[in-house]
Amino acid sequence: MQSITKKLTEIVSAAFEKCGYDPKMGVVTASDRLDLCQFQCNGAFAGAKIYHKAPFMIAEDVAAVLREESIFSKAEVVKPGFLNLTLTDKCMLDIAASIDSDPFCGVPQAEKPETIVIDYGGPNVAKPLHIGHLRSAIIGEALKRLARACGNKVCGDVHLGDWGLQIGLVITELAERYPNERCFAEDFDPDKDSVPVLDAEMLCEVYPTASKKSKNDEVFKDKAHTATFELQSGRPGYIALWKEILRVSIADLKDNYSKLGVDFDYWYGESDADKYIPELMKILEDKKLSYESDGALVVDVAKEDDKAPMPPVIVRKSDNSSIYATTDLATIIQRNKDFAPDKIWYVVDNRQELHFTQVFRCARRAELVPEATELEFLGFGTMNGSDGKPYKTRDGGVMRLSDLINTVTDASLDRLKGSELVSEEDREDYARKLGMAAIKFGDLINHRSKDYIFDLDKFMSAEGKTGIYLLYTVSRINSIMKKAGDAKAELTGIYTDSERELILKMLMTGDVFDRAMSEKAPNYICENAYQLAVSFSGFYHENHIINEPDEKKKSSWLALAALTRKMIIKHLDILGIETVENM
Repeated sequence: MQSITKKLTEIVSAAFEKCGYDPKMGVVTASDRLDLCQFQCNGAFAGAKIYHKAPFMIAEDVAAVLREESIFSKAEVVKPGFLNLTLTDKCMLDIAASIDSDPFCGVPQAEKPETIVIDYGGPNVAKPLHIGHLRSAIIGEALKRLARACGNKVCGDVHLGDWGLQIGLVITELAERYPNERCFAEDFDPDKDSVPVLDAEMLCEVYPTASKKSKNDEVFKDKAHTATFELQSGRPGYIALWKEILRVSIADLKDNYSKLGVDFDYWYGESDADKYIPELMKILEDKKLSYESDGALVVDVAKEDDKAPMPPVIVRKSDNSSIYATTDLATIIQRNKDFAPDKIWYVVDNRQELHFTQVFRCARRAELVPEATELEFLGFGTMNGSDGKPYKTRDGGVMRLSDLINTVTDASLDRLKGSELVSEEDREDYARKLGMAAIKFGDLINHRSKDYIFDLDKFMSAEGKTGIYLLYTVSRINSIMKKAGDAKAELTGIYTDSERELILKMLMTGDVFDRAMSEKAPNYICENAYQLAVSFSGFYHENHIINEPDEKKKSSWLALAALTRKMIIKHLDILGIETVENM
């Protein structure tokens, strides 16, 4: 179904046209003065110069037509030419009922559904996930769910870092520890020989050791670069060991992402794009875009109107190895062949913006995708501690994501210890859901491009703008509906101002989803879910739903409570937040 402002814009535009004015002036927006009206149109001001009439006169002509429409309880003009509109209660109830029966719960569906690939997550194998991976995962997941909720075909790709120097470092360190393993022998036979069995904890220790060693030991560093090159060249023993590293790493990554409620459709990595690199190089050569510079192969991507220097993008290093730009460009070729997407979104740290500007410009010059295909960098800010610096552990290290998950889960368990509403057997599951709601909502309520302060005490609060507050609201409605039993629930009227305010919030939800999709910003979904909960709280405290003696009112209030629950749950589902029955 259409958003309410689009629907009203069609009606008001038709009224402008009926009066002999340009229908484009009939754009309707939500009012920021609900004490005056619900919606407004300021198009009359644009018509003043065109039609040589006072805005007040144009607006009055249109208002006279709109007063004949049964959906408006008020269509009035305020000088110098504001057109103020308020819907009848019947119209509001009819739209609320249509939202309730809509399989999409009022989320506007794309007129022309698009195929969208979302690149998010981006972890490196052989390394543990840390809190730096949190934002990419939960923002990308929310955007994926939002785009799908709006009717698009969406593919989420984790895009593993599985083909770069970090693998060479791990191979080199393992070779020093286990020099007699057959995978390090020149005559390794994949049909007969085996590789050492690895585990996630071992890899979490091996990589930082190797990384630190490479910074102080030039010989070790050179060996790691050689190992990376030989892996990418197909050395059998290294390929076999690499597959074992992937097996262990991906299992560990899937376990952690699962706890976050993040699910990728594709587990492709840089290695999957490797076979497209020769095609990429040929395209760049045939189009005379690539040239040698200091032994490396580069492509110029600067533009005349650049306000800052734009270095060329390196597509092959002087040692003939590939780098991130190479695999990112090859991945664009792969995605175009596999999905023919209308859009490719990259949910990546803000600090990667220059890199992706270079990659996108190179892709455009090389015509790796059709001109109409959108390549968009969706940068996100940093999760900071109370000192305003990137969040660290107490000893100053980078916190592992698994440790963060355990911290919030333990905090949730503490909250549930005294609860008589949650059984002992359900507490672990409830604690996980509460913890995830806390950190996800605490993150997503901020615009993705902004830095924010991670404050667990604030995020875990049952009051204020938190995920816990939203779960509590759903739990409260669950309790109401349980007490009501089989009582009839049907929207029959609007009896109080608090109902009218709540229903209006519901009516505006379609516009919120339109804006969130347009700006690729889940924070609008968070804010709207919170506003629905606050409006419901006002309605709940003003009216005694269960004890209401008027059965008609009680029935309508129960239906309104049920619809509120449905809509909040819809919002939370898009944010990747699970609800709980009781709190």
